[in-house]
Amino acid sequence: MFSKILQKLIQIFKIRDLRKSIFFVISMLIIFRIAAHIPLPGVDLENLKKFFMQNEILGFVNLLTGGGMENFSLVALGVGPYITASIIIQLLTMIVPSLEELAKEGETGYRKINQYTRFLAVPMAAIQSYGMIILLSHSGKNIIANLSIWQLSSTIITMTAGCIFLMWLGELISEKKIGNGISLIIFAGIVSGLPSALQQTLVSFDSTQFINLIIFVVLGLITVTGVVIITEGQRNIPISYARRIRGNKMYGGMSTYLPLRVNQAGMIPIIFAISIVLFPPIVAEFLKKFQIQWLQAPAEFVYTIFQPNHFFYGIVYFILVVAFTYFYTAVVFHPAKIAENLQKQGGFILGIRPGKQTSQHISDVSKRIMLAGATSLGIIAILPLITGPIFGIKTMVIGGAGLLIVVSVVLETIKQIESQLTMREYEGI
Repeated sequence: MFSKILQKLIQIFKIRDLRKSIFFVISMLIIFRIAAHIPLPGVDLENLKKFFMQNEILGFVNLLTGGGMENFSLVALGVGPYITASIIIQLLTMIVPSLEELAKEGETGYRKINQYTRFLAVPMAAIQSYGMIILLSHSGKNIIANLSIWQLSSTIITMTAGCIFLMWLGELISEKKIGNGISLIIFAGIVSGLPSALQQTLVSFDSTQFINLIIFVVLGLITVTGVVIITEGQRNIPISYARRIRGNKMYGGMSTYLPLRVNQAGMIPIIFAISIVLFPPIVAEFLKKFQIQWLQAPAEFVYTIFQPNHFFYGIVYFILVVAFTYFYTAVVFHPAKIAENLQKQGGFILGIRPGKQTSQHISDVSKRIMLAGATSLGIIAILPLITGPIFGIKTMVIGGAGLLIVVSVVLETIKQIESQLTMREYEGI
């Protein structure tokens, strides 16, 4: 096994173009990490870090920015606004007829839709940067001093430019075909927090926790295996094509399959769910600061039950992830169109009539495997909430959205590198 991996690495670095592409991607990720450690002026970094240590709700958001938010750096927003814009455009493509037609135009349509996403990412970044500044300035921790209109405007412009800069880096990485650029930037942000988390674990390690740590590591390996199975799992529906004779030649008559992934929605349900569960405690925290008696008790109650260590938070988070998995899959997956395309190409499912019955069959199969995918995604999302209190290791977490992103990005990157190796072997390069 190890010799095969070593042989693959040697093969990769023997190919000049592939080697240059990998080094280019690594250099872009290093630039991202350098930018994540350049703080913006007017911020007390010590108070900011203490605030993030005390507020677990913002922990995941900070994780996705690779610590950029905790440092209030040039790239404090990460690629969050671009992801939000991508989700909005993707949903609008399913609703707005003109965008739907544009999506069918192939590469030209994809470029225009991508351009719309970039345009939308700019106001999204400006809005999110303003919201972050207001949140930190009203936290009561003396994190941000009173900013003038000019200072506020320049900070918003700088943070927005930082987000667009990361978006540009992501596109440069994607052009090299060594994984998805935006995903790799998120991956680098998550992985960058592992050394400090490991250091904190070793510093605070107690010999009485040795058994817990061993069980924790084993459970972590099992979780990674489960994430790989869910990410790669798919149900293959056999498809046959009728034979057609044109002149003296025969076409069709072959069999293939229609792959339906267990997790068709990817990370998007977790992003949707986090956006919703973060909203009530943030609003409650603002309401607690007002000197209105009848608002204090409800705000305190909402703030308490939406803390990550509360049972209610875990239940709501799990239900939202499952619900959004069904919702997003229903938006992007169209069995009727698949059945229509199969019928036009002369394809059919054995024992199922073309048209409406084929569409219903595909929909039924999708719903059955979606139950497993949505439940697994929900369990993966709340795993840190379960394992934290059991093992008492707060510096390291198992599962969760971060693990799902890391595993998905690694698998995608490996596939793209292997496809390039296969292409070069086929071409004799």
